[in-house]
Amino acid sequence: MKLQTQPIKPSTSKPTNIVETLQRWAETTPSHVAFSFLRDGETDEVSWTFAELDRRARAVAAKLQSMKMLGARALLLYPPGLDFVAGFFGCLYAGTVAVPAYPPRRNRNMMRIQAISDNAAARVVLSVRDVTTRVNGLLDEAPHLKDLAWVATDDVPVEMADQWEPPEIHEEMLAVLQYTSGSTGTPKGVVLVHRNLMHNLGLITYGFEPTQEGVGAFWLPTYHDMGLIGGILNPVYAGCTCVLMSPLAFLQKPIRWLRAITRYGVTISGGPNFAYDLCNQKVTDEQISELDLSTWEVAFNGAEPIRSRTLERFAERFGRAGFRARALYPCYGMAESTLFITGGRKNDPPVERYFEGKALDEHRIVPVEPDAPDARRLIGCGRVIPGQELHIVDPVSYRRLPEDLVGEIWVDSPSVGLGYWNNPGATQETFHAKLADSTSGTYLRTGDLGFLHEGELFVTGRLKDLIIVRGVNRYPQDIELTVEQSSNHLQAGAVGCFSVDLDGQERLIIVSEVERKRRKDWSDVVHAIRKNVTAEHDLPPDGVVLVRFGSIPKTSSGKIQRHACRDDFLNRRLLVVSEWFGWPWSGAEG
Repeated sequence: MKLQTQPIKPSTSKPTNIVETLQRWAETTPSHVAFSFLRDGETDEVSWTFAELDRRARAVAAKLQSMKMLGARALLLYPPGLDFVAGFFGCLYAGTVAVPAYPPRRNRNMMRIQAISDNAAARVVLSVRDVTTRVNGLLDEAPHLKDLAWVATDDVPVEMADQWEPPEIHEEMLAVLQYTSGSTGTPKGVVLVHRNLMHNLGLITYGFEPTQEGVGAFWLPTYHDMGLIGGILNPVYAGCTCVLMSPLAFLQKPIRWLRAITRYGVTISGGPNFAYDLCNQKVTDEQISELDLSTWEVAFNGAEPIRSRTLERFAERFGRAGFRARALYPCYGMAESTLFITGGRKNDPPVERYFEGKALDEHRIVPVEPDAPDARRLIGCGRVIPGQELHIVDPVSYRRLPEDLVGEIWVDSPSVGLGYWNNPGATQETFHAKLADSTSGTYLRTGDLGFLHEGELFVTGRLKDLIIVRGVNRYPQDIELTVEQSSNHLQAGAVGCFSVDLDGQERLIIVSEVERKRRKDWSDVVHAIRKNVTAEHDLPPDGVVLVRFGSIPKTSSGKIQRHACRDDFLNRRLLVVSEWFGWPWSGAEG
């Protein structure tokens, strides 16, 4: 049946928002496939053209308009699939603020979803019928969510598109609240207006150089900045096709990602460093022989520390399948700046440099030859793209540092969000930082440490204790609370979790004191910790170490000293009662 769409006024001007952008493609390339979703991660696909997506977005928007949702917040709780895309664009088409979050499911703590909903003052939940019909039993622990209107957008008749009334959209109009992977009790929603989205999509286009003939492939969660901005909005901005699959489909069988790249002739795809590591570990030589990765032009790598050994091995292993090392594209960004901050130019090889390790630990930069005894190899995250400002700043004095000194990365860019929703204190601290040696402008404090060397940004670590493992950001106190509640044989207030770089990978380690009573077998406690942390945080621990009562390092006020605990772990100074590791580890530091 021929699709019908409302007439769109032809315009010769450049679109000023993503709604106008989608409408433009629906008018000029209506039959071009916008998105395909691989339901089984393999060949069972469903596809929507730009015209179909436009019409479905109008239908959802009409439903929202009938509920008087202009300027109000809608919580998006979708499982992976194209319905999220329709729901998200439906919000933008209605002038409703989209608030993406992960969908509810059994064995997952609902309190974070409720905390996000409460913080955003959401009025409506958008999802699919399968979720809305089974969610009642899950909401007992999150009663505030019960009070919201739940709308299954896959039940909204497409014919409702004809009732849509285009709202007036301006560049300072709020579009999205992008919640960071923060503390359960105090979720932080980055306020993004249409101007932020369009500017950042322009930066990505500058770096990636996508074309309408190109194809993207994404398995990243659409409720995270990389999956949403990179996987959903940027393909629409560029007018190209994007192939989607669920994160679980990739994690279960990483070969599915590479098979999709082969099958669809994908030109742009990527993910955090762990994704490339997973392919290195799980994809067999026999499977590689079936792949053709010669079309892959931009293999971006971001969201967690980028490891030179990972890139080197990936290029070596998959070179036999046509992958080119120059496609590797290290980059740097964060939700507070919409997504993208720095990157290289397409087809330029990654910048690799060697520095003296001891000097790096002291925040000094001393370039050395690769064969120097204390040489540490670092991968650059690209350069500052025109139209932005980036400084390395002393986090104590707030003074700019010269090149080749490590400090906190500060950014000023039209991509930087307006702040954290309904959180003026955190907004002032993070988004409105002022340089001590300048009277102009304010900056985003990224909380990351790094340096500039010959114009290239190198990220070296994090100021705070935020844990980043396998591309997932988590606050340690949230995981520690889950651990404490896993067994009454653990000592309350005596749990420390941290990430460590061991054997070339970032690992999540949990250390907990046990009760005074002695037990011969602690395997049930270790199992409970692993099970609960994985279920509530989507982050399986790599190591669980149970130690004697009263032996974890603490401050005088009784707070866990995570860095001291980490050092004791690495140096085998913990008084271990029982321990489990998910990989062979002898106890020597990696």
